[in-house]
Amino acid sequence: MPDASTAADPSTAAEGATPDASTAKPKVIYVLGAHRSGSTVLGVALGNCEGVFFAGELHSWLTRRGLPSFGGESGAQLWRAIAEEVPGAEELFGHDTQLYLDRSSVVYRVHKWPRRRGLRAPYRRIYQDLYKGIARQTGCERIVDTSHYPLRAVELQALDGIDLYLLFLVRDPQGVVDSFSPRHPDSPSKPALVTNAQLWVTHLLCLFAFLRHPVDRRMFVRHEDFLADPAGVLRQILDCTGSAAAIPDLTALRTGSPLQGNRFLKRSDVISLRAPGSPVRRSLLTKVMQLPLKLLFARLSRRRSCGEQRGHDRRPSGR
Repeated sequence: MPDASTAADPSTAAEGATPDASTAKPKVIYVLGAHRSGSTVLGVALGNCEGVFFAGELHSWLTRRGLPSFGGESGAQLWRAIAEEVPGAEELFGHDTQLYLDRSSVVYRVHKWPRRRGLRAPYRRIYQDLYKGIARQTGCERIVDTSHYPLRAVELQALDGIDLYLLFLVRDPQGVVDSFSPRHPDSPSKPALVTNAQLWVTHLLCLFAFLRHPVDRRMFVRHEDFLADPAGVLRQILDCTGSAAAIPDLTALRTGSPLQGNRFLKRSDVISLRAPGSPVRRSLLTKVMQLPLKLLFARLSRRRSCGEQRGHDRRPSGR
């Protein structure tokens, strides 16, 4: 969890960019998983690494008509310049792409499927142009998209103009369910049964997108592991994407100019990583409902990261 510290002037978006970032195929680091799983703070940390731009939740780009929620005037200027790189995007401005393509609920709302098919081609074209525009305007070859929707990941897998890397981010379900409890008045609440059911749907769709992706471009990440060893997890992710960037100062992370993300981004331009604050209230219902997924995720977490897997695959086959 982030801890806001003294505000400071954010750096320019292109700081630490690679010289050929504007012409190379963008490397999109897509974080998929459930709501309240820590994707924003992971994105901020990655965005402080050389040559990496934290774009935030880009599924909202069409909904917000390209206008950012954060970053002040400098952020607004950046995103206006990016929007000019995406011709014809106005045709999809609005909520339709979220309702019919991104959200997991569309899988059991059959009446939305025809509209979904009609949106797919322009959606893919616009987002491929968007990623390329971000790379050109920021000078960064690597772009972090924390939209987290698994069905969006499936759509991005069809894009030829980007190199897609998937980070499947999982948080202890007790923490996710508790974050929707009425005891947290600053955020919307949900019944525990509903949240657990939604976790099942989201995680099953995440597994579908994750397991069909090339093994050398995917990585399973536990939120708790990231908080316990942020430098180690960041190193694995950077290695996965072929980046030799140094680990940033984790006590002073610039939030940058993301399009959309967790509301803590509004409180300060600089954050520091710290251990979770208030204890999580655990429930028997969540323990029982999430047990099968817990066992499955335990197997995934024991496997190599994609960076390690790449090195393993390069070794000649033995006997």
